[in-house]
Amino acid sequence: MALASLIWLAVGLGLLAIEWLGAEFDGLLEAAVAALVVSVLSALLPWPPLLQVAAFAVLSGLGLLALRGWERRSRERSIPASSRSQRAEVIGGFDGSPEGRVRWQGQSWAAICLEAGAPLPPGSAVTVMGRDGNHLQVLPDARGTGAAGH
Repeated sequence: MALASLIWLAVGLGLLAIEWLGAEFDGLLEAAVAALVVSVLSALLPWPPLLQVAAFAVLSGLGLLALRGWERRSRERSIPASSRSQRAEVIGGFDGSPEGRVRWQGQSWAAICLEAGAPLPPGSAVTVMGRDGNHLQVLPDARGTGAAGH
């Protein structure tokens, strides 16, 4: 069973590497952790491969359900109000799509523009209206462009 343990270890490390390289896929990290747990368990317990796959699927599913519950709770948190926190600066994206990146409170954030078709070139100012998970919801700022919220 040592071979099965090494295979699950390779699967877990491979999934972690994909996550580290920036793949945006919900559940990838949970699957990596599940594969590492199955690797340890398969090294300790002599269980058949079908049971290992079933354990991997159950652990991945439970991890994903836990993530969904956490995301729901995090959406309920509001963005802290501050005189400087409500403006952000576009740093990329928004090229014909509602998604891009903004700099808000000194950090780069994924953002979704709530105004369809609004031109948002890099350097444009936007107003942060809210947050949906790890995406800020923004609107073009009527006050103009440049160094927003620094």
